[in-house]
Amino acid sequence: MDISLDLTDQIACIRMDDGKKNAITPAAVADLAQALDEAEAKANALVLAGRPGSFCAGFDLATMTGGDLRAIGELGRGGGRLALRLYQYPKPLVAACTGHAFTIGALWLLAADTRIGEEGPFKLAMTETKMGMGLPAWAFELLEARIANTHFVPVCTQSKAYDPVGAIAAGFLDEVVPQGRAEAVALETASELAKLAPAAYTANKLTRRTRSFEIMDRDLGS
Repeated sequence: MDISLDLTDQIACIRMDDGKKNAITPAAVADLAQALDEAEAKANALVLAGRPGSFCAGFDLATMTGGDLRAIGELGRGGGRLALRLYQYPKPLVAACTGHAFTIGALWLLAADTRIGEEGPFKLAMTETKMGMGLPAWAFELLEARIANTHFVPVCTQSKAYDPVGAIAAGFLDEVVPQGRAEAVALETASELAKLAPAAYTANKLTRRTRSFEIMDRDLGS
């Protein structure tokens, strides 16, 4: 997967693009972590964007179904660590959901401050139950914080898939724009949020999340 970082007028944009569905590999996790380091050091706000048609389809299936329990665990924890990192991000963070978002991709949306989706034949879902998997404790911290109460069981227990408009009601997205416009609108939104008082933004964003950070960090281990 190609992870690129663009910095314009103090607004960073990290783009994920594997030319297909944006499946997350161990290498992608490492590259995303490095890009986050650079964005936090150099920019006043951040946009995390996918490729046309897919924000993130989840973890790489070859790894997750390969039978290597150590590799599976490391990839899962790596994605979780990135979710925690995004949830702890001290500056404005806007996600440009350019298409489908499943499992870890959907959780990364929940970790962002503002989520801009696109119109189109896209689905957003937590598919763990459908795949016969249990959700980890760290993931529930994000799900409980952002998913609407009336959609919590359909999302977490029944693997319900939502179209972009339905994803607003569920809590995955905040706004849906015409197809092809998510990244541009996300950049505009990030630019406006960057004008707010930085210290106040950080404090009012993170103060109430301290307990969740502790739970997520403990569950994810070292």
